Amino acid sequence: MSANDNAPVEAGARDDRLGGGSDSTVARQIALDGALWLVGRNFPVFPADHPGTGACTGMHRVCDGSRGKHPCVPFTREHTVDEARTRRWFGGQLRNVAVALGACSGPDEGRLLVVDSDRPGAIEDTAALLGHRHTTTMRVRTAKGHHDYYWAPASARLGNGLGALRGHFDGDIRSGNAYVIGPGSLHVTGVLYALEDPGQPPVPAPAWLLTALLHSAGRPAPATSRVAPLQATQKGLRSLVRFVLQAAPGERNNRLFWAACRAAEGGAANADRALVEAAVAVGLDEGAAAATVRSAYHRGGGTQ
Repeated sequence: MSANDNAPVEAGARDDRLGGGSDSTVARQIALDGALWLVGRNFPVFPADHPGTGACTGMHRVCDGSRGKHPCVPFTREHTVDEARTRRWFGGQLRNVAVALGACSGPDEGRLLVVDSDRPGAIEDTAALLGHRHTTTMRVRTAKGHHDYYWAPASARLGNGLGALRGHFDGDIRSGNAYVIGPGSLHVTGVLYALEDPGQPPVPAPAWLLTALLHSAGRPAPATSRVAPLQATQKGLRSLVRFVLQAAPGERNNRLFWAACRAAEGGAANADRALVEAAVAVGLDEGAAAATVRSAYHRGGGTQ
């Protein structure tokens, strides 16, 4: 079987046949294709609620409104890589496809780790700002960003904690007894979860990411995941300024505060002016921007 056989819809190919999710026959086929693609690569799957049904089909008593994500079975026990069972689950009823992460076993008994970015490029930005390069791996596009699938050592015992990435990454981590919605599924907004490249398998998680996740937040981060001192090079400062300049309305102040915290941690005593100017360029008030930077420097223990 080639890498693309039975592959679900690829990223960028929002399937017009769905008609916004109203065509349940087509939606079932797309979900089934996604489920078969996953089990064909030994990813255990189970059914989750689909936003195209009239009411939530999740196991909970009362839906919290998060349609399309609730498990329909006790997934830590009920999941499968069996093709026949997969066809029964997804071929005859409208369900989203979910992946039982704790049941996945990869090379050298590796466990599946999914980095859930809440915006496009979030993990790339975090890697760059921590002095590393993002490692390309299996990626599923989501409604807000993307899921990056990695293999982590079983001995790492990862869960859903962000570790030292807390406050440094726009997203979440999923591992252990957790699950993610997989390719072929439909988000409540009408966006398909879609593979970016069906031929790209998960790769081993990079050392910097594992180090950060295993480190407790609130303690000084180990040297492998610290921001390099910005006074030694202007490259780090340029990255922080660019991060602020790329902010969209509604996220400008948060990005400014995040960038200023990183500048303070890196010892960039003269970065405040550049960050304030970047914030003003994207529409923030100069006085408010300066106050945000001062607050970040105070929190990070830096000087201005």
